[in-house]
Amino acid sequence: MGAVLIREFAVDDRAAVDALLAEAFSGPQPDGSPAASPPIEVVLNTALLDSVEFLPQLALVAEVDGAVAGYCITTRGWVGDEPALGLGPIGVDPAVQGRGIGSALVRETLRLAAEHGERVVALLGAPAYYGRFGFVPGTDLGIDAPEPAWGAYFQAVRLGDGAGPAGAFRYAAPFDEL
Repeated sequence: MGAVLIREFAVDDRAAVDALLAEAFSGPQPDGSPAASPPIEVVLNTALLDSVEFLPQLALVAEVDGAVAGYCITTRGWVGDEPALGLGPIGVDPAVQGRGIGSALVRETLRLAAEHGERVVALLGAPAYYGRFGFVPGTDLGIDAPEPAWGAYFQAVRLGDGAGPAGAFRYAAPFDEL
């Protein structure tokens, strides 16, 4: 595998990102049921890219040998009435998973978010994976999940000086349409 280049998503990447997300999320769901076709992550990503909450500087592509190998989007969200960020979907080509591409995307996302003065990033994901980046259950930070049943899978991290809002988290509008 060649060097990994992380860069901003470009409009020309759309087809490659759709294909990547479709491949990355085509397996069975955690409950064993088959994935939708196309997977919900593809549908969600399309809606996010077309939404007012889209933040171009926080949509990233990982390239390996000139090909899209990973992708991550972070959009405007809110904690109460305070601005925050919602991370996801994030996906890596199954052929190169386990080689640090997803980690590189998350690290760069957090670096850029902090650089832009953002204070909170939230996501729904595996605690064992995202904990390495400083994510903790949202409730540990006083941030409530949109769905209480998500429990410890709804996670957040504070950026900068560690101060930030508390309250109910709300994702970008396309998440409500799932």
